[in-house]
Amino acid sequence: MCQGWGVTEESIDELQCSAKGCRADAVWALRWNNPKIHTPDRRKIWLACDDHRESLSAFLDRRDFLRDVVPVAERDLPA
Repeated sequence: MCQGWGVTEESIDELQCSAKGCRADAVWALRWNNPKIHTPDRRKIWLACDDHRESLSAFLDRRDFLRDVVPVAERDLPA
């Protein structure tokens, strides 16, 4: 859990989609890394609503950055 960022199970409903201009609740966590600058075990996370899951995933996948997509509640669990 990202406790240092103030994210708790109670605040999960406040997480918003990472797509530009979207304020919808996040449903998915897109876990990714840039292999040119991140270690293999490092994961960055973009959040997505149902409407933007595919477009955000495709953007990351085209760059070979996407590692996996999980429900937002599972975003901090090991891959």
